[in-house]
Amino acid sequence: MNFTDLAQKRYSVRKFSDKPIEKDKLELVLNAGQLAPTACNFQPQRIVVLNNEKALEKAKRCTKYCFNAPTILLVCYDNTVSWKREDGKDSGEIDASIAATQMMLQAAEIGLGTTWVGYFDPVQTTKEFSLPQNIVPVLMFPIGYPAEDSVPHPNHTKRLPLDKTVFFDSY
Repeated sequence: MNFTDLAQKRYSVRKFSDKPIEKDKLELVLNAGQLAPTACNFQPQRIVVLNNEKALEKAKRCTKYCFNAPTILLVCYDNTVSWKREDGKDSGEIDASIAATQMMLQAAEIGLGTTWVGYFDPVQTTKEFSLPQNIVPVLMFPIGYPAEDSVPHPNHTKRLPLDKTVFFDSY
């Protein structure tokens, strides 16, 4: 499948089957995150794999959007490692997002579904998972096999025309 087909096929899965993810498939997804480009190649992304009952219950205390996925990837970054711009802007959240995007696309290529959950309580998440102060949670990433009746959101295929989102030296 070419990249455009993959990008069009992928959708946010909000209903997962209870089938566990095979270890080799999970490793393939995690490796995609490891290969992500990061500022100065500092690789500040830190991925916490939540795939047991206790960890998934903790996740449910942090967000209502777990969708009964068999695994959740808690995507974070280490702010002692992330590159900082001269004005202090920290690239960690961007780097973690790039890693998450690559994992999301790799998952889709091998038949897994994901959804990007930004609606979570970062303070509760830090507490529940005993994250050190330098580890900053960015998103929760339910992942697994889509349920047989899983369908894309009705807005999934709606896209603004390019001339509404892309500008050529017009400022």
